[in-house]
Amino acid sequence: MEDALANGRKVRWLNIIDEYDRRLIACVPRRTWRGNSVVDALSKAFLAYGCPEYIRSDNGSEFVSQKVRDYLATAEVQTLYIEPGSPWENGYCESFNSKMRDEFLNEEVFETWYEVEVLTKQWIRYYNYERPHSSLGYRPPAVQAVAA
Repeated sequence: MEDALANGRKVRWLNIIDEYDRRLIACVPRRTWRGNSVVDALSKAFLAYGCPEYIRSDNGSEFVSQKVRDYLATAEVQTLYIEPGSPWENGYCESFNSKMRDEFLNEEVFETWYEVEVLTKQWIRYYNYERPHSSLGYRPPAVQAVAA
């Protein structure tokens, strides 16, 4: 996801969604994403939630970098890259991105980087613990995760 501060400086979010229970595992804002920073975000997610069987992502340079591929191979996590121009192959994340755009990014004007960080943390909490999901029987993901 991409947006900008009020002064025009770019902000990009790396979102990690659990395909099973729709939890927002990570939503990390940065100015740019490179292999090292993706590995850092993935390693924090894996430490907190365990290693998944696979990661599904697009073919962006930050996801296909040798550092990311080496890290995932070491963690024994398979990669499932979607075909370029085929967002429907990553439906859970595309659906999330649409909701994040409509319900969060379009509602905020970020003046400072601090605002981006604080409001992103609030969005994660809202999304996981309060926001009802039609695909989960109108329960939030955290409730679904506990029920599972």
